[in-house]
Amino acid sequence: MIILYRSGKLFSMFLFLCFLIAAVLLVLTVRGYRFHPAMQLDSTPSLVIDPGHGGVDGGAIAFNGVKESDINLSIGQKLRMLAEFLGIRTVMTREDDGASKDYSKYSEHDDLVQRTELINSVPNGILISIHQNFYPTSQPSGAEILYAPGEKSRMLGENTQRNIVTFLQPGNRRLAGPASKSLYILTHISCPGILAECGFMSNITDLDQLTNDSFQTSLASVLLVSYLQFVSREVSV
Repeated sequence: MIILYRSGKLFSMFLFLCFLIAAVLLVLTVRGYRFHPAMQLDSTPSLVIDPGHGGVDGGAIAFNGVKESDINLSIGQKLRMLAEFLGIRTVMTREDDGASKDYSKYSEHDDLVQRTELINSVPNGILISIHQNFYPTSQPSGAEILYAPGEKSRMLGENTQRNIVTFLQPGNRRLAGPASKSLYILTHISCPGILAECGFMSNITDLDQLTNDSFQTSLASVLLVSYLQFVSREVSV
């Protein structure tokens, strides 16, 4: 079933995603996985959300001045809200845009190291890092998932890409791929993880969607469904 992101079809998509999330939760419950609001640091998986950039590091800047870091944070907050509504334990590498405001003291490398250390400190963590793409011309479009080394990360990445194409972008022909060594966090984490390049800020259509609150919620829902499907497969092993 393919549901396009359009204003007239958004509610149908939302209902379908709710149904899919409920179905995954039912499977997890049958297999012995229990969600509850105050999960302890035990064998329970934890969703680690990394809204890329922040503070003095705004990431890519669109033609209209919109910063990548703001889009990343907005999607990350929606993902956390949906996850916590279901009782899923979440950890965010940044809660807001208040940190790293001092240009003279900011180090991109140190920031990446600190985020990686936080991610690796979370027991049974599963990482979703949120970013946006940018290209010198406006032609490229569509979301693309990159995954950390390891079979589990590859499974999570490929399934997330499939879900994005199925539920959000049926015209997207991009494939999930391994992260390059230049992506510090993905190449230094000790848990399964993916980086979601949610779209191209250099493409006007993508940018309109990425700055749209409803689309951000739909994207966060797809990311959460992908996480739950991954957890379900892990529980069944």
